[in-house]
Amino acid sequence: MHYISELVEAPTLKDPAKNHMNIHRHFYRYSKGDFIGPALKISTTKTRITLRGSHEYEDLIQEVVLQTTSKDEINVNGVLITGSNINDDLQALGLNWSLKKSTGKTKNYKAEISDKIQRTILLKTIEKLRINSYLLLSFTINPGCKVSTKKRIPQPSKKKVEEDDINTRIQFCTGVIDNTEKNVKLIIDSALSDFKSDIPNQFKNLTLLNNYKIEEIFLPKDVENSMLLRILAIRKGKMFRSLQIDDEIIEKQYNVVV
Repeated sequence: MHYISELVEAPTLKDPAKNHMNIHRHFYRYSKGDFIGPALKISTTKTRITLRGSHEYEDLIQEVVLQTTSKDEINVNGVLITGSNINDDLQALGLNWSLKKSTGKTKNYKAEISDKIQRTILLKTIEKLRINSYLLLSFTINPGCKVSTKKRIPQPSKKKVEEDDINTRIQFCTGVIDNTEKNVKLIIDSALSDFKSDIPNQFKNLTLLNNYKIEEIFLPKDVENSMLLRILAIRKGKMFRSLQIDDEIIEKQYNVVV
């Protein structure tokens, strides 16, 4: 499940750095203040649904597209970026991806991917790696079922919420699937469950924004390393979700502890 969808279901996390790293890691770069979170746009025609997402929605788009096909093996290419050596996890999944440690200022591991993978294994991989990695994959099953993801993670936005350039951000990952009632339900259940009763049966565009206001930061005791302090700190504040349905805007607010 996507980390924001999990947070909608349980906004107050207990010991997030220990028990919910798949969610917590998306927040430990934030100090106090207002911040722009990931955005997603869903557009429909008579035959196609197109999902366009900013960084941090690529895993949901990949997952949704894979769930709409029955093809057994998928040719994928892209990049895996992770903060630690996860070779054991990859081997457990049956993946022979070669991780290389970075030599730059930011310490991470990276693997260039060009592989043919069973669909079920790929879905397990997306779910497993949510806790510690970014999987930037592209694949084409047919012209109406495909995903395209950029291979470089963008720098965090320094813009104010009111200055957000949504149309640029959502070019990071694009997915295309058939427009069926089943697929619309899949998208709503995966990304928009809290707006389910607000979404009409027919729509042209849905644009989802997620923004945060961090009000308090609780630092762990007996930790002196500044980087570890930032990673283990608990943030308390609000998450604002705004859904534009064609010309109508609906907003929801959550008190979060992450």
